[in-house]
Parts: sequence; structure tokens; C-alpha cells
Amino acid sequence: MRLFILTVLLSFSFNVIGQASLKQVDYLLDSIFVKDQPGIAVAIVKDGKTIFSKGYGITNTITKTKLTAATNFNIASLTKQFTAAGILYLQEKGMLDINQHISQYFPDMNKQVAEKVTLKQLLTHSSGIINHYDFVQVEKGKHGYAKQVYDAIKDKDSLYFTPGSSLRYSNTAYCLAGLVIEKISGKTYNTFMKQTFFSPLKMNNSTVWNEKEKIFEAATGYDKDNATGQFIKSQAEEHVFFSTEGDGAIYTSVDDYVKWFKGLQKASILNKKDIALTRSIQNKIPRHNGMGYGYGWFVNNRQQPAYIYHSGGNGGFRTYSFSIPGLDYLVVIFANRSDINIENIVIQINQILFPKLPALIPIEQLTS
Repeated sequence: MRLFILTVLLSFSFNVIGQASLKQVDYLLDSIFVKDQPGIAVAIVKDGKTIFSKGYGITNTITKTKLTAATNFNIASLTKQFTAAGILYLQEKGMLDINQHISQYFPDMNKQVAEKVTLKQLLTHSSGIINHYDFVQVEKGKHGYAKQVYDAIKDKDSLYFTPGSSLRYSNTAYCLAGLVIEKISGKTYNTFMKQTFFSPLKMNNSTVWNEKEKIFEAATGYDKDNATGQFIKSQAEEHVFFSTEGDGAIYTSVDDYVKWFKGLQKASILNKKDIALTRSIQNKIPRHNGMGYGYGWFVNNRQQPAYIYHSGGNGGFRTYSFSIPGLDYLVVIFANRSDINIENIVIQINQILFPKLPALIPIEQLTS
């Protein structure tokens, strides 16, 4: 009864978002971001409509081009939800089984690992796969791709824990999942994403970073030097692992990301069952009852409808997607500066629009 009452109250409170509240959101963001500095792009969706879409700040410090909702950002770990969806898409087509061990896809991988870990465990951070960062070999001045990630760990014979017994967030696991997409589809990760998701959803300027790919209307990522107050360029040229497919290489805009969210809501790119699975707990988070990881998402089931959210950080980019699919509500923020906690901004936006909404649990608490 208590859960039913809370659901009814939340649904009632979400019926209308007034223009006064949206103006308050605009005032908040305008007060945080200086017009001639790197900033953010924000979009808000309710009931199938984009009710707020705006940029604050500039794309880079040289041209000082204004950020807009059409500006493309590296979305870092928000890429993971696309990778997970790609795996489920291939399963829908009968081309793979997520419950199979990854030895099916990586026959030359150490059997002590490959015959114990399933593809599902890669997607739910329950594989125990060791991090590649300490082992990868990349020539100076070169960028590491998913293939280098695999080469770094394929001969390792140990795991952090017995697969399926715990949760440890793993970029390595999603790099491997990205390689599975390439192996099974016979396409590059970029081509697969464009043909399977971006083109059907008319995400026309979305793409996957590589050294040859043209990124249209791209923002430059920046770190801020606290001593001098200067913004320092921080993207592909400064980070070896900026480009690894599967875990964090997609570039898109908040306008295009809204199309992704609406596609999920309408089940136009995956079937309803699989979309529900991506947004439900597949791996529980220890010490956090009602919290877990789905397929590319953190899930909060402590209240209903559930909160579905994820953050990303790569070089000078920070990204955040918060949604309540049951209420058709989304807030998405992309930033091209690393010194701003955009999760706090999402929390503030929620408080403005829906003061009675229970607070989200910060992701840092879930992964520590």
C-alpha cells in the first residue's frame, strides 16, 4: 500500500512542469556558467516532448563558438548503454547468447578466465575481469583502441573475484563487449552503431571517435588549472585511452541523445522486454538495498517508478543522464569542462521541477 501511494503521489506531481520552473532552471544554469568559458548543454524531456534544450558557455577557448543543444560532446561512459543495447540487439537477431562464456568469442583468451566469465557478466560489472590500464602496450603518441585492451589482458589467468559474486565497475569489460559486437556483426563498432541505432533514430551527427573520423560541431574538453584559473585542453591528444570503443568513444549532442531516449521509450530500436531488462537490476550493489546495475545503467528501485541514471568522465568531458522512464522524464547534461560536478546540477534541477522527488544516490557512493 505504501509503495502504491508513493507511486500515485509521484505520478500526480509529475503531471505538469510550468514555465516558471523552467525559467528557474535557466536562471540557475546561467548563474553558474560564464558566457566566455567552457560550459554545458542541457535537455529535459517530459511526456514525449523536449521542454528544455539549451547550451551555456563556449565550445572552445580559441573560436569561442557558443555551445548549443546541437553541439557534440564525447559522452564517455554513457557509451556503455549503447554497447549493452548493441549486444542485446544481436541476441534478438539470434546471433549470440549473453549467457555464453566469452571463450565463444575470444578462443585465444586464457581459459582460466574466458571459460568462467559470461558476456552478461561483462555488461553488469560482475565479471571480475582485471583492469587493462596497468598492462596495455601503446606506442608513445598513439591512441589505445579496444584491440590493445584485449591484447593487454588476454593472457592473464586471474580475476578480482569469482564471476557473478560481486560488482566492480569495469571499463575493460565494456571494451571486450565492444569487440564482441565487431566480431559477431562483422562491422566496425562505429559502423554498427550508425547503422543499428544512429541512422534509424536520425541521430545524424552522432559518431564514434577515431583519429580519422570527422566530428561535426564538436566541443573541446578542458581541465581547469586551479592555480592559474586557466582552462587547459584535455581530450584525445592528451589521453591514450580516450578512444577505446565500447566503454567511452561516442560523440553526440543532447538533442541527439533525446532521440535515443525517445527511441527507448517507444521501443523502436529494441523490443520492450530487452529495454526493460537494461533498466532493471541485473547485479545488486553491496550495502545499498534496492540499488544495482542493469545493462549500461545504474538502477534505483528504492521508490517506484525507478530511477535510471549514469555518469561519464573522459578527458575534459563530463556527462550525466538521469531518467524516470515510468514517468517519461529525462534530464541530460553534457559538459566540456571537468571542474563542475554536474550530478549536483541534475539534483538541483530535479529539486526545482519536482520538490517532493526523493533524492538520487550519488554514483560515487555506488562505485566506492
